[in-house]
Amino acid sequence: MATTSDEALKRTHSCGQLRASDIGGEVRLCGWVRSYRDHGGIVFVDLRDRDGITQIVFDPTDSAERHELARQLRAEWVISVGGKVRPRGADRVNPKLPTGEVEVIATDLVVLNKADTVPFDPETAKDVAEETRLKYRYIDMRRPEMTRNLVVRSKIAQAMRRVLDARGFLEVETPFMTRFTPGGARNFLVPSRQHPGTFYALPESPQLFKQILMIGGLDKYYQIARCFRDEDLRADRQMDFTQLDVEMAFVTEQNIMEMTNEVMREVCTAAGKSFPDQPLIMPYKQATDEYGIDRPDLRFEMKLRDVSEIAKASTFKVMTDTLAKGGVVKGLAAPGGAKFTRKEIDAYIAYAGDFGAKGLAWTKLENGQFAGGSAKFFDAAGQAALRERLGANDGDILFMVADEVDAANKALAALRCKLGADLKLYSPDAMAFCWVTEFPLLEFSQQEQTWVSKHHPFTSPRPEDLDKLETDPGAVLARAYDIVLNGVELGGGSIRIHSPEVQARIFKRLGISDEEAKEKFSFLLDALRFGAPPHGGIALGLDRIVMMMVGAESLREVIAFPKTARGICPLTEAPGTVSARQLRELHIAITAKPEKS
Repeated sequence: MATTSDEALKRTHSCGQLRASDIGGEVRLCGWVRSYRDHGGIVFVDLRDRDGITQIVFDPTDSAERHELARQLRAEWVISVGGKVRPRGADRVNPKLPTGEVEVIATDLVVLNKADTVPFDPETAKDVAEETRLKYRYIDMRRPEMTRNLVVRSKIAQAMRRVLDARGFLEVETPFMTRFTPGGARNFLVPSRQHPGTFYALPESPQLFKQILMIGGLDKYYQIARCFRDEDLRADRQMDFTQLDVEMAFVTEQNIMEMTNEVMREVCTAAGKSFPDQPLIMPYKQATDEYGIDRPDLRFEMKLRDVSEIAKASTFKVMTDTLAKGGVVKGLAAPGGAKFTRKEIDAYIAYAGDFGAKGLAWTKLENGQFAGGSAKFFDAAGQAALRERLGANDGDILFMVADEVDAANKALAALRCKLGADLKLYSPDAMAFCWVTEFPLLEFSQQEQTWVSKHHPFTSPRPEDLDKLETDPGAVLARAYDIVLNGVELGGGSIRIHSPEVQARIFKRLGISDEEAKEKFSFLLDALRFGAPPHGGIALGLDRIVMMMVGAESLREVIAFPKTARGICPLTEAPGTVSARQLRELHIAITAKPEKS
């Protein structure tokens, strides 16, 4: 039984590797004790590593000393086992395990490390509070689902690199410590010790640097980049996240989309999913008109329709008053929804209210007749028109919202997605990709009472729309594109502005003075003056892609060391305080007592 520690570490196979073809072979496995069973003398141990589980058998007739040591084993002890592979026998095959046809009869056992009683069993960790799992993340990582998610994440990152390397892209790292430039999110700031009173900013994206790489003539760049945003967290948002960042010179939108399709096809193959030969390309206006949102879930139909003209002839005062004020009435028909009880309908009304709906009109279509709710406000002709416009069939329920266009779209888009899930209108395994294009370049901010960029101020307008920039900015379309899966934006990008003159016009339209532009973006503006090629790119959210590929409900399930929704790392207890000496070195004074997390 005695074995040197070096010999004990010479694994021949992983715990998920052995098959019937290995029967008769001598092997050595290392891993963690998943479970142990003492069956009247013979001890069975399930040994686990990241690759799977193998059953180990300790027979007292082989070695009483080894058998006694095996009886002392406990869950999560780390051991090394040498032995011979043998068949389990037809009546003892475990079809749930890839290794279920075989077992290893132990001829050697080395305890590499003992373990205290773990705070939870990795096999049942799904039932444990998330903060507890994150505090003991090293235990949670042993959970098969978590291991699988991180393995898939690694395969996806490798797939991305394979495609881009084959297409001649250069992988270039860009700085974490950079100058603050205004963007769409709040930056994390890092005080400079060497230059008191000044700060670095952690980048929310390598946007300006990758544009400069194109101006530098590198032609094709990519990076699996870490990015940082000081924002409130949620299930699909972390303060530090990872994206595949890509930029190309001398390209059109079509080139970027074709390259991205190739990347995503390889990603899907690595994750065991399918990618369409050619994803649907949908203009922004169609997406918002028919789905109420610029990231439509195409796994099911149930499109939104404008029924304003029909509602105008109704006696429903809420609708007619809204239309008189320039609003709209939009609706949808939910297939099979006539079965909803009044309590269920009220719950949908409340749900739409959570997304800003002031009210939600409804009526059912049963036996060829409209019944209940708002049916009484529409005469026979109006009911027939509603039925045709919304594509309603017997057994459906119709929902309608009267409001400003954006408000109606927002509420109905959320309602549509909830109804699609509740009514099981799509397979859980469905993968519906699409591209959304032709976004508005600018949008008017009611809060700031000015025009702001829909994406960022370096997005190129369509050349044919440039003459509208000063006179009708809302009609200018961007050379931008997003890739969407099942209603989730996986990434987005644009063709960039490469002309200093056009960039100056955009800044002026956004109310950014020449002095302000120079102060905030001088290094990019200077670079544009020295031979900037036409260029464009895209950023794909790696965390979000992995989440969608493995079917996780949260980014925290696909990131090794995530933060909680409160921005806390239970494992390291970050954020934490620092010493007065460190603060003095950074020339920082704390004016408020830190809150205890």
